[in-house]
Amino acid sequence: MSSAEPLLDAALAAARGTDVRAAERALDALVVGDGAAVDAALLTRLCRTLGRLWPRGWQPVDLDRLAARRLTPRGARLLRDAAAAQRRALPGPVPAWFDEQLADLGAHWDADAGWLDRRADGDRITALRDAVDALVLIEGLPPIALLRPPPGAAAVPLAAVPATGSRMLDRVRALLAKAESTGYPAEAEAFTAKAQELMARHSIDTALLDATAARPDRPGGMRLGTDAPYAAAKALLIQEVAGANRCESVWSDDLGFATVLGFPADLAAVELLHTSLLVQATAAMLRGRAGRGKGSGRRTKGYDESFLNAFALRIGERLRAASTAAAEEHTDDRLLPVLAARTDAVRERTEQLFPGTTRHRLQVRDSEGWSSGTTAADQASLKAGAPPHPTRLPARPASRR
Repeated sequence: MSSAEPLLDAALAAARGTDVRAAERALDALVVGDGAAVDAALLTRLCRTLGRLWPRGWQPVDLDRLAARRLTPRGARLLRDAAAAQRRALPGPVPAWFDEQLADLGAHWDADAGWLDRRADGDRITALRDAVDALVLIEGLPPIALLRPPPGAAAVPLAAVPATGSRMLDRVRALLAKAESTGYPAEAEAFTAKAQELMARHSIDTALLDATAARPDRPGGMRLGTDAPYAAAKALLIQEVAGANRCESVWSDDLGFATVLGFPADLAAVELLHTSLLVQATAAMLRGRAGRGKGSGRRTKGYDESFLNAFALRIGERLRAASTAAAEEHTDDRLLPVLAARTDAVRERTEQLFPGTTRHRLQVRDSEGWSSGTTAADQASLKAGAPPHPTRLPARPASRR
């Protein structure tokens, strides 16, 4: 054991406590300690803890999302780079998705010696505090659903992931970008409806093709962030879009994400539609808020939350109608049994990964926000194509006030 390890243990214990002075004294001891030994102890502890997280379901993007919420920007950057350092010692095989995530996050590692000072921007004391806070965060993380084979595991496809490079998805992205940028509701509706039509047809064709494959797909998953404010309303939007695309969504409120389970083409549809509809909902909410007038007398928070809840529920209705219409247009007699089997497979996978879910009751406090959100959803789109305790949101609000 190096001379720095007891100092680091003391700093971590103090940081977890409530005595601010004790935490500062422990940090001071790290500051005056042997810099090289302290840096080495920090790096060893970070890498060891990160290595324990990957088999427990965490992915680099999940960790980075949480770090951005709970740490300083430098603390989040330290974790990204520590993940790159830890990558060197990973046992084979290392899946391609893991390296791709590190590259997308900009995780970088050059050399161990002096690593903290190179990221301190001339302020070693604050950098040490950020590193200690990062360690406290990751050492306290619970296991989460394992969606992909972690580094070092056998290459068994625990989860399929959305394809990202197809021409169809490129067309969908272009249509949704136009829907977000136009100032005319009718144009936005037309663009989003066409995008939904393309995705619905693609999902049906993929399901029929996969039914005859020698090695058919299995339900996989992805995580979508639900940051404040109005995290519950954002999680509801994810659930409504997921349900309309034969996926299941489970919300982990304290960790700030929803886990969506489904087949690859359906997951791709959920990711693209959710992102676009969240942009459209937020823009419509801000326009509605501005038009309320100074004499409204109602709190903005109640209006916004009710607006987003109503938007999510109405969009879900229209998306489900669109999916049903697309299926009814198809003449293949195999379609309904194939879709039913895929729905059952997704539900079974959800129950395996999340056996202890609870229900979250929505509260609608502002009738004006509810009405405006429903109207905005009607204008937005789709007429033509029309561990910790995770939470499943209800398909309808428990009460309206």
